[in-house]
Amino acid sequence: MAATTTLFSNSLLKTTNQSFTRVLSNPSPLLNLSFSPTPTHCKNLRVSPPRQTHIIASALSGSPGIESTVGSEEDTPNLLDKVEVFDLNGNGIPISDLWKDRKAVIAFARHFGCVFCRKRADYLASKKDIFDANGVALILIGPGNIDQAKAFTEQTNFKGEVYADPIHSSYEALRFVSGVTTTFTPRAGVKIIQLYMEGYRQDWKLSFQKDTVSRGGWQQGGIIVAGPGKTNISYIHKDKEAGDDPDIEDILKACCS
Repeated sequence: MAATTTLFSNSLLKTTNQSFTRVLSNPSPLLNLSFSPTPTHCKNLRVSPPRQTHIIASALSGSPGIESTVGSEEDTPNLLDKVEVFDLNGNGIPISDLWKDRKAVIAFARHFGCVFCRKRADYLASKKDIFDANGVALILIGPGNIDQAKAFTEQTNFKGEVYADPIHSSYEALRFVSGVTTTFTPRAGVKIIQLYMEGYRQDWKLSFQKDTVSRGGWQQGGIIVAGPGKTNISYIHKDKEAGDDPDIEDILKACCS
């Protein structure tokens, strides 16, 4: 616990939270850093001009950090239609098939070992009776392999459906952010301490498997409400930072009202 607290307290970086509306300016900073021997510091910072993007969904939370540049927001349904995820038996499924015939709440985890994602799984599962009563499926997708997805399911006893996205293609299509500055933030540092006090634990074995390490563990996720219909995405929340859960009432309003 002390080691975890020290890790976060030494690594907290300032980040700017932004509010997004239906049309937004979304800067994707590209950092060009050079360093001098003494003291070590950032000399040059270049920021690319903001891009105007149109949001297809009825709700969106924006995210600082480096965002995927694949396509544009209005292309998201078409991009997702080309994404394949895998169930726990290893069967490949086009991701949009998960909601083409039903409405679904789909949570995207940072990675399968993430302590924040274990909390998110419980956070959503606490409303599963409401989802079930309204015919809404509860789904969690993680960037990683099938064995990691199985381990997550066994460890958390998550009652929803779990799928693996080994090449992170759904995260690219949804343009979720990734970066150190979205992972080590003051709020994330406080929240991880709270989660450990509640009894949640990071699975460090899963966290340091190749699938996660290759991306540095900096990937952020989000939550969408979609379906019925492959192109029907009615709600998108993009995590601003690690542990950025939206208000559960917003999700219930989007899926069950």
